[in-house]
Amino acid sequence: MSDNQQGAAAQPAPAAATGNNGKRKRMMLTLSAVIIVAAIGYGLYWGLYARYYESTDDAYVSGNVVQITPQVGGTVTGVNADDTQMVQAGQTLVQLDQADSRVALLQAEANLAQTVRQVRTLYVDNQALAATVAMREADLAKARADLQRREIAMPSGAVSREELGHAQDAVKTVEAALAVARSQLMSNHALTDKTTVATHPQVRQAADKLRAVYLDYARTSIPAPVAGYVAKRAVQVGQRVAPGTPLMAIVPLNQVWVDANFKEVQIAHMRVGQPVEMTADVYGSSVKFHGTVAGFSAGTGSAFSLLPAQNATGNWIKVVQRLPVRIALDPKELAKHPLRIGLSMQVEVDVHNTKGKALGNAPAMPTYQTDVFEKIGHQADAIVARIIEDNLGAHASADESSDKPAKAKLL
Repeated sequence: MSDNQQGAAAQPAPAAATGNNGKRKRMMLTLSAVIIVAAIGYGLYWGLYARYYESTDDAYVSGNVVQITPQVGGTVTGVNADDTQMVQAGQTLVQLDQADSRVALLQAEANLAQTVRQVRTLYVDNQALAATVAMREADLAKARADLQRREIAMPSGAVSREELGHAQDAVKTVEAALAVARSQLMSNHALTDKTTVATHPQVRQAADKLRAVYLDYARTSIPAPVAGYVAKRAVQVGQRVAPGTPLMAIVPLNQVWVDANFKEVQIAHMRVGQPVEMTADVYGSSVKFHGTVAGFSAGTGSAFSLLPAQNATGNWIKVVQRLPVRIALDPKELAKHPLRIGLSMQVEVDVHNTKGKALGNAPAMPTYQTDVFEKIGHQADAIVARIIEDNLGAHASADESSDKPAKAKLL
């Protein structure tokens, strides 16, 4: 009886195994269908959308960090800006002691004024020397007339030979004096020909020295070359600085860009001018930034690293390289949502249009420039012109114009 019971219990087992196999088959078919549908969906997604976009999260905000360094040495007497402060172009950031440069400037101004007055005397001497030549010519004419009269009276015995000899010596003496006067006039003309007081070489030399001294004086006030935010301030009041010492930096946040490091397999279809959409971690995905591809780096990050990789070894392993791609931002969006240097970005490049250039053209004019330092040269020119005008005198033009008739007498 026990055998019958065991046989009866064993009969449902094949039916249960058959049911499990059927369920497993349905699960496998369902999973296969899901995989096939997912593969088809991804294929459609890649073919219609994904293959036209390249993205990376290895992207960071970059910008210009303008170093503020002195052009002359000196002691710091004032620091007018600190970290995080906004400064305008031309605003004085650091003031150096002006005592020594001020004394040198006063000496240079006095030297220029003295030189102008000394050169003025050269033109005045032209008149005096020309008058001396005219006087010597008159003396010579008189001496020759006296000699001629004595030579006529000599045969009659009215004039002795001694008196005739004195007359001849007088002519020679006056001729020598005339030659000396003409030589002096020629020498003075050599110093004034084809020049005016303002363009005389001696005046120009003194003026250039004044300009150089004024530049040293003006450079004791260190201005901001561009507008931006102060960062990395290291200068302190009372510090003795030398030319080129880093004092602080200015970061113009309106001139930032994004450097996106794409893998080398991602840049095959990238071109300059392609549209880019970005998000910043600081603002989240709700704020979208738009820009364009501005250019590509001339080398990968590893090629420009401090210690470039040495691949000529036996244990070489290939590593996918990344190439920095510069992306220009929309100025309006940047003004509405400012970005700081170093912030992380997520970048997606639309590579639909591949008609652009693979390399950007260099700009015809400098991209970044400042005119803050130009006014220093204009100020120096204004000081030179004022000193020359103040020391020319009322009769300067008459003295210079008198050079022409003096030349005529000389010739």
